[in-house]
Amino acid sequence: MLYMVRKIILFAMLLAGIVVPNASAQKIAVKSNLLDVAVGTLNLGMEFGLTPKWTLNVPLSVNPWRFGSGARYCHWGAQPEVRFWFSKGSTRFSQNFTRFNRAFVGGHLHFASYNFGNWPDWVVASDNMKQSRYQGYLFGGGISVGYSWILKRRWSIEVSTGLGYTRVHYEKYPCSECGSKLKESGKNYFGPTKASVSLLYMIK
Repeated sequence: MLYMVRKIILFAMLLAGIVVPNASAQKIAVKSNLLDVAVGTLNLGMEFGLTPKWTLNVPLSVNPWRFGSGARYCHWGAQPEVRFWFSKGSTRFSQNFTRFNRAFVGGHLHFASYNFGNWPDWVVASDNMKQSRYQGYLFGGGISVGYSWILKRRWSIEVSTGLGYTRVHYEKYPCSECGSKLKESGKNYFGPTKASVSLLYMIK
């Protein structure tokens, strides 16, 4: 299953490479989710203008950190999203600026691989997360809404939130390096699947 998820991610990135160069009136923005940065997750995204009202957003994130005493908070993920923008008309920065401005709705997919657990006595850590380690992958999709404000000609700030479905597969281990698997299972999740406050820079 993880092999298939990786194939889907590669296909999404290949599709972006094929579609975007042929998009009319192309625009490209680079962005970073400040909420991920706040919790130590490295992330970078690109959003491509497809038509005057449609864009393709492709954010990637990775967290490689390991802490003392075997604690882990490692994961990587991708959440490609197609967006429709409601804005129309001109702004003081651009004529007929209908993308990357004001309200939008979107449909997203998400994929991630993770390895975390054996956390110290953190406030957010449950007893289970302090005593065990989990590794596995997840995938799913959902819908989102958001809003973008133009700050300057090339700079914007964007907020977005989403709901959807996630299938989580996990393996449970007693410690960070132990090979004796305690449990393997999966869960279905319905609820929030996205939250972002992103800083954007228009490069084209």
